[in-house]
Amino acid sequence: MSFIDRLDAAWYPGESHGWDSDRFRAHLLGLVRPDHRVLDLGAGRGIIPQMNLQGVVAHVTGVDPDPCVAENPYLDEAVVLPDPRQGLPFPDASFDVVMTSNVLEHVEAPSQLFREVWRLLRPGGLFVSKTPNRGHYVALIASATPHGFHEWINGRRGHSAEDTYPTLYRANTRRAVRRLAEEAGFEIAGLTTWEGAPNYLRIMPPAYPLGIGYERLVNSTDALADFRAVLVATLRKPR
Repeated sequence: MSFIDRLDAAWYPGESHGWDSDRFRAHLLGLVRPDHRVLDLGAGRGIIPQMNLQGVVAHVTGVDPDPCVAENPYLDEAVVLPDPRQGLPFPDASFDVVMTSNVLEHVEAPSQLFREVWRLLRPGGLFVSKTPNRGHYVALIASATPHGFHEWINGRRGHSAEDTYPTLYRANTRRAVRRLAEEAGFEIAGLTTWEGAPNYLRIMPPAYPLGIGYERLVNSTDALADFRAVLVATLRKPR
């Protein structure tokens, strides 16, 4: 057992390396119903199995600018979006839930996106997103480094460079999401941050204990909630 594995066994027993996706799936499962029609916004090629809602809801549509969305095995329907600036190619009130995972950090015009999602949702529908929280050290480092560095880091972590997209972080704080939601007409049903095992530091074993200390600190008080790793928003379109 490696040094980091021993630390994980002691500090994070039973928690997978994809703890954030596991928690997000549990969150989604508490919100969706069998009759729901769901849009996976930024679905990609389907590299996150926790986003698979096939058989849980009535229908899952995925949309992405990258043609790789056609390879996504978790979708009932895949739609390639040639130009996101032109809006989403669906009628008003088409979906009960729009979900995104690790997408908002890449969005150039988040106010346009929030308005478009509001249009697509039925009254009472939910916009549920998981994205990096800009106040966390990983997002702060990413904001200050070039895209090539992100590709290199993700390569060290076993992720493909083609699945590493440029980051902008224009909708990645609770304050920013609250403003965008209110401007678009959403009610805020939930807006929280999560911190778990410091997985980005697994490639730097000497730093891993420091990451554990950071995790314990920011989870010790809500006063430090804006410094946790993951931002999760649950927004509702009024009935």
